[in-house]
This record gives sequence, structure tokens and C-alpha cells, in this order.
Amino acid sequence: MSVSCGLEWVVCLGCTRWAWKRLTYIGAYDSETWPPASPGEFEPVPRLCRVVLANYDPDLSNPKFAPPGRGYADVDPKGIVKRATYDDVGNRCPPYLVYVDEAHKEIVLAVRGLNLVRNADYKVLMDNKLGMQMFDGGYVHHGLLKAAQYILERETETLRGLLRRYGPEYKLIFTGHSLGSGIAALMTVLVVNNRKEFDNIPRNRIKCYALAPARCMSLNLAVKYADVINSVVLQDDFLPRTPTPLEYIFGSIFCLPCLLFLICLRDTFKQDKRKFKDPRRLYAPGRMYHIVERKFCRCGRFPPEVRTAIPVEGRFEHVVLSCSTTSDHAIAWIERESQKALELMKESENAMAPPPQQKMERLQSFEEEHKSALQRAKTLDVPHAADLSEEEIQVDGSTTPPSDTHSETTTEPKSAGRTSWDELMEKLFTRDEDGKLVVKDMAREIAVE
Repeated sequence: MSVSCGLEWVVCLGCTRWAWKRLTYIGAYDSETWPPASPGEFEPVPRLCRVVLANYDPDLSNPKFAPPGRGYADVDPKGIVKRATYDDVGNRCPPYLVYVDEAHKEIVLAVRGLNLVRNADYKVLMDNKLGMQMFDGGYVHHGLLKAAQYILERETETLRGLLRRYGPEYKLIFTGHSLGSGIAALMTVLVVNNRKEFDNIPRNRIKCYALAPARCMSLNLAVKYADVINSVVLQDDFLPRTPTPLEYIFGSIFCLPCLLFLICLRDTFKQDKRKFKDPRRLYAPGRMYHIVERKFCRCGRFPPEVRTAIPVEGRFEHVVLSCSTTSDHAIAWIERESQKALELMKESENAMAPPPQQKMERLQSFEEEHKSALQRAKTLDVPHAADLSEEEIQVDGSTTPPSDTHSETTTEPKSAGRTSWDELMEKLFTRDEDGKLVVKDMAREIAVE
């Protein structure tokens, strides 16, 4: 009797401890060791949020979804080169627009987020299974990759023409929210791997800003492309933290709290090493920017601060049981809080006298931080992690291909007429004896064995 009572107490204490740790865990803990971001690197974020919001307003002169008080002041309607609506893209991808920002010398392709009342967007999410799509030595979301490929099929000539027209001073920016963020990230990977089709545009002129990012690529790819892809997460946003496949998340959107609780319970008993060893597990891509605005046992929102890093372990692995997990996913809140954070960073920067070499030192730290992340991924035996000796981190505008895979896709003579991204897929993959797609580098290893 006494033994059974003792076991009951142990179980009760263990469950109470687990419940206390999970219920008191807040999003700010994910980035508490990260350094603060600088206003220069974070400046494009609120502006690109407004470009994404422009997808929701067909007439910017009479906006319905413009940020209150700011509107679309920095989005010139004359700069919108092309809009693709649902009638144009059908069930293949969400709507998007191509925008030329002459003030900041950027050519932007912005993809809108998931439309909860449209079945076509769900079809993109449902087109995936765990480990279904291999790409560039890792795994990606199959449906998002197809959508990215479709948009590039349509817009390669447009983007190439704009780059030629505006010259080498302009950057090529891909951005998107939620579902669109995963598509934008995979478009960036495709373009980086095939820069020949864009007149050998340097790698450092290609950038991606994934807002409320979806988990769309494996850990080795998320770290490998951290020099070109930036993900922005607001406090407790559920999407970058949920390892459950996207099709299950949005398929059960009306029972999302129950799903998040079950995910917490499951991940409590799953070791971090097992997570790293699974090459099919998808993660939020690139360098992370975390906007933190709430504290433990404090009511209301505090002045937001932005932290940044290229994490390998602890990459938003804990689902936060919070009342704001879904509201923090909204593009309107991300725009509002990122604008506040940027203004606060500029105020604090003006209050201090910066050293004359500050910008160059920060650029150097980006390069070193990316190299450290690649080394860390190798140390942790992340499957198919990029070898630092083969990976070239480019900050000086060099256009040398960073790996053998890139060499195969960028040294081919330029094909006449319309670009076919199916050709790129054929160059990156081959089929084994069973007819399954295998990355070409892996196929060579199997042949040697």
C-alpha cells in the first residue's frame, strides 16, 4: 500500500513539474542568449511587410488593409510592375506581386499568406509527406517547392529584364508571409543555385525575408543558406515552432490549441539528438530575427526588441502555450511591432556615438557567424551538413559557385527562350535502381560503396 502511494506521489509530482515548465515557458526564452540586431540589417523588415500587405489591396489609392497611421506611404503604386491574382495562378500558388522600389534600389517579389477560406492554398500544403522531396542534399516541402518553381517559370523573364534595366546596384528580394514565406525561401534557393539565368547575379545581391516562416527545409539547408535567407518571428508565433507537417496544422486549425498541447506532450519525451539525426525533419530557414515584446508574469506588451542569430540547436523547438500564439502570426501585428522595434533601435543608436568601423565589423561578424553555424552543424553530425571547406561564404560580390551542385547548375550554357526549372531539378537529382529520386552527390556515394 505504501509503495503504491509513493509511486502515485512521484507520478503526480512529475506531471506537476512538467505542466509548470510547459505553462511558464514563454517565447522570449528561445532567443535569450542571442545578440541584439542592428537597425541597418533590420530596416527592410517593416517595409517589406507593407509590400506583402499590398497583395491584399488591389487599389492602393483606396486601401482597406493598410497599416493605420502609416498606410502605404513607402509603397509607390507606380512601382508595382505586375500583379498575379487567384484568376491568374489558379490552384498552383498564392497571389503575388512584383515591385520595384527605386528609393531603396530593390526588385521585390512578394507572396501573400495562406487564405483560410480558399481550398487552393490547402492543396499546396497537402502536397507533401515526410521525406517526400529531396533537394540540394537535404529535404524540402514538396508542395511549396512546386509553387516556387511555378512562380519562377512565370516570372524569370520579368525579373531578368528588370535586373538588366536597373543595373547592378539593385538587389533581388523575395519575401512572403506564412505559406508565402516558405515559397519565397525555396525560390531563393532555386535562384541561388541557378544564377546563370539571372545574368550571373552575385549571391550577395539575392535576399529573402520570410515573415512568420513556415518549416520548409531540413536543418542542413536552413544553415547553409543563412547568408541569403532571413526569417522574422514575432514572440510566440506557433508556425515556426511546430514540427508537425503543415498539412496537419492547417487541416486542424479549428482545434489548434488541442494540437499544440499534444505536440508539447510528445516533444517532452523526444531527445534533441533524435531530432538532429532525422534528416527529413523540416525547420524555419536561414538567419532568425526574433521580435520579443512580452515577459513572464507581466501583462501587456513591452517595447519590442529584436534578437538575431543562426541557431543550430534550439531553433524554435518548443511550442509555446500562450493566448497569443495565433495573433503573433498575423502580418499586421508583425508589421506594427517590427516598425516599433526599428524606431527604438534607431533612437538608441542615435543616443550613442558609433565607432567609425562599425559597419565593416558587423559585415565581418555575419561571415564569421555563418561559418560558425556551419561548423556547429558538422560537430553535431547534422545529416548532409554542408562542408565548410566546400561552402563559400560570399560578402564581397564574388560570383564563384559555392559547391559542386551549384557548379553543375551554373556552368551550363544559357538556354534560349523561356527558362525551364524542370531542367534544374534534373541536374540536381538522379534515380536509383528502385526508381526513387536521389541527390546526385548521394548517388555517387552509393555507387562507390
